[in-house]
Amino acid sequence: MTVVIGFEGSANKIGVGIMRDGTVLANPRRTYITPPGQGFQPSDTARHHRACVLDVLQEALQEAQITPQDIDCVAYTKGPGMGAPLLTVAIVARTVAQLWKKPLLGVNHCIGHIEMGRLITGAQNPTVLYVSGGNTQVIAYSEHRYQIFGETIDIAVGNCLDRFARVLKISNDPSPGYNIEQMAKKGKKFVELPYTVKGMDASFSGILSYIEEAAHKMLLSGNCTPEDLCFSLQETLFSMLVEITERAMAHCGSQEVLIVGGVGCNVRLQEMMAIMCKERGARLFATDERFCIDNGAMIAQAGWEMFRSGQTTPLEQSWITQRYRTDEVEVTWRD
Repeated sequence: MTVVIGFEGSANKIGVGIMRDGTVLANPRRTYITPPGQGFQPSDTARHHRACVLDVLQEALQEAQITPQDIDCVAYTKGPGMGAPLLTVAIVARTVAQLWKKPLLGVNHCIGHIEMGRLITGAQNPTVLYVSGGNTQVIAYSEHRYQIFGETIDIAVGNCLDRFARVLKISNDPSPGYNIEQMAKKGKKFVELPYTVKGMDASFSGILSYIEEAAHKMLLSGNCTPEDLCFSLQETLFSMLVEITERAMAHCGSQEVLIVGGVGCNVRLQEMMAIMCKERGARLFATDERFCIDNGAMIAQAGWEMFRSGQTTPLEQSWITQRYRTDEVEVTWRD
């Protein structure tokens, strides 16, 4: 039996997860929530993580009913993500590994999402749509790499939704994207927005600029409601994501889609993807907010896969990197 503890803190969630051979033993987390109309700054987020991390660690050990002696490896998020929060968590993981005399492993955040998604859903070799506040990528496994087939050429889809939520002063509790999703369900009128797909890639910054401007004009004139704008934004963004995912599936001859990342909890995105999959005779796999949203267990799971295939990170190389590409990692644990 192999037990791995994982520390995640690349954005506004701090999480500590413990995995034992594919079983989630514990997965507590805390979220740093800012007032409506505001995003989260790296220094404030890091301060939040520093204040919470030891409590979350203790909670994870108690929930898993294990002691540090039972743990075989300490995994942490190496990147990508925000510098200050990543650094905070890396220092804690490094300290814990030395105190407990355990090997250390730096994990790619995106691969954490993919491996957790594969474990929970049982997807074999899916085309992966990875959508979150900081990342938007269409990924498929080939020749010991998670190859990126398409991605955003500017901002991530989650960042687009978050920033629009700030324009409308929508609450950040539990998350701006969740609150947009609830408002979109009440939208009736579809407002035409720019649709920007360039081959396998998508662009979201133009849509954001357009809808920000439109929001001020339309809401003043009473032509449409905030709910209509949320509905229109979601439909447009998700149509683009489904299009580039389908193109990657056609290219790979794939019959499975796995949606991961925080935006992947969105039920409307799952519905739209399911329609496309049904038309292609393919299967859709998705998880709920426990595993879609950043969490420690996904880092522990990727760490478990890496550790069992013989990987560890020497202490002198246990740094972080804000820009850490999914395709930079050699996938030693898959055939």
